[in-house]
Amino acid sequence: MQAGVSASNCVEHPAAGYKKIFETVEELNEPIPAKVLGAVPPWLGGSLLRMGPGLFEIGDEPLNHLFDGQALIHKFDLQGGAVTYHRRFIRSDAYVRAMTENRVVITEFGTAAYPDPCKNIFSRFFTYFRGIEVTDNCMVNVYPVGEDFYAVTETNFITKVDPDSLETLKKVDLCNYVSVNGVTAHPHTDRDGTIYNIGNCFGKNMSLAYNIVKIPPAQGDHGDPIEKCQVVVQLPSSERLKPSYVHSFGVTDNHFVFVEQPVKINLLKFLSAWSVRGATYMDCFQSSESMGTWFHVASKDPAGYMSSHKFRTSAFNIFHHINAYEDDGFIVVDLCTWKGHDFVYDYLYLANLKQDWEEVKKAALRAPQPEVRRYVLPLDLHKEEPGKNLVSLSYTTATAVLRSDGTVWLEPEVLFSGPRLAFEFPQINYSQCNGRKYSFTYGLGLNHFIPDRIVKLNVQTKETLVWQEDECYPSEPLFVATPGATEEDDGVLLSIVVKPGAERPGFLLILDAVTLTELARAEVDAVIPVTLHGVYRPPTLPRPDRGGGPGLKPSG
Repeated sequence: MQAGVSASNCVEHPAAGYKKIFETVEELNEPIPAKVLGAVPPWLGGSLLRMGPGLFEIGDEPLNHLFDGQALIHKFDLQGGAVTYHRRFIRSDAYVRAMTENRVVITEFGTAAYPDPCKNIFSRFFTYFRGIEVTDNCMVNVYPVGEDFYAVTETNFITKVDPDSLETLKKVDLCNYVSVNGVTAHPHTDRDGTIYNIGNCFGKNMSLAYNIVKIPPAQGDHGDPIEKCQVVVQLPSSERLKPSYVHSFGVTDNHFVFVEQPVKINLLKFLSAWSVRGATYMDCFQSSESMGTWFHVASKDPAGYMSSHKFRTSAFNIFHHINAYEDDGFIVVDLCTWKGHDFVYDYLYLANLKQDWEEVKKAALRAPQPEVRRYVLPLDLHKEEPGKNLVSLSYTTATAVLRSDGTVWLEPEVLFSGPRLAFEFPQINYSQCNGRKYSFTYGLGLNHFIPDRIVKLNVQTKETLVWQEDECYPSEPLFVATPGATEEDDGVLLSIVVKPGAERPGFLLILDAVTLTELARAEVDAVIPVTLHGVYRPPTLPRPDRGGGPGLKPSG
């Protein structure tokens, strides 16, 4: 193990053990015990829930993209220093029908579904023109809504799961409750339990917008909070028929921040070509060379779009916001960016990720380069002269210049940059710092798109700490605060790590969040495929019987 080495230190992976995290695994019938090395902090109980792909081919058909693999939910349970590991496939319609028919039935992000070859030509013809069903393959994230947990992707479908047994309970269509065509897998939760999310909305007369949705906290009546969700504010799209891809957004105490990037969805292609031939979601993306990037701001309470604040900057891809906060009349926005308009997802096809190391490196050379950036958005624009830098915060070099056309041009401060090394899947001490000024973020280091380190970044000093071990491939590090802690980084990081070839090749890693030194690892005799996002579930009292969908076992 290495800790404290340079975050930008290049590491070679000639053995290509990373290929194992992109291979199909079987689910487990019951939890298996882990061998604990070191000492799990006595206060650390509960469970770590994670989502990711676990099935990378259906019959003889390979699934093409990283985001196509069928959803597998993972759980590490911690109790009294002992640890167990469990995993099950989500019984989505996409999964159940694929298993039944032994073929891809519902089109995924980068893999097209074709009509049943056993049907006659007329059946196939009409199947094409009915359009293609939207996938419910919820392999991106899992998060709580009230007392319930939902596995999610980026469509309008979310799936309720039992966090104890990992059973699939019911499929929920958000379109039944609110006007969105899909929402992100990265909602924000206020300190009172209110949940906010954002998604595209295709309205009347082909009008496009981005709707911010609010789900109220759970009430004493035990009603489902999702049934009470509503759109609280609508943000405009810069192009009528081409909304931008939305993956996350920012929230401060008083504002929402949405970054509209130059990766666009060609709606006409989405509605026409997709239903006639075997196109995928990826086929409907295109990049705009001229748009650049727009920052949209809306007030939170009362909710309203701030149309007079028009912030622009040069083109970049954005998937994950780190944090945003207000300071002395400014909104500070920290982001994981990828330079330029070229779509990063074009480089995440499994055929690319599973190449030998030298080929992986060549592909990464062609891809957009990653950078952690800080942008500063001034809120008071009324008395300023064009051409002047409006940012007066002493601790940042980011600038904002008012132009004669009324737009404000933003230039960032770079917080972290390394050649072909991304700081991604960022996490913070969310309960204490989300929407507020902070010092630390923790991320997964992607070395030429291969996850091979955990990085702690001090956003004030730009200093980094690193955990890394030979032939180990970690996942997004989740921060869990020590009970009663007052310091921002007093806690632990939890990450699922794969070490191909080891006697027990998968383990839960527990790091001291201050120093990134290892406290414990819980090893299991199972290879664990790549996981994307997840949540720490603290120890809880037994949950009331709230039921599930028809024919499904209620949660216990």
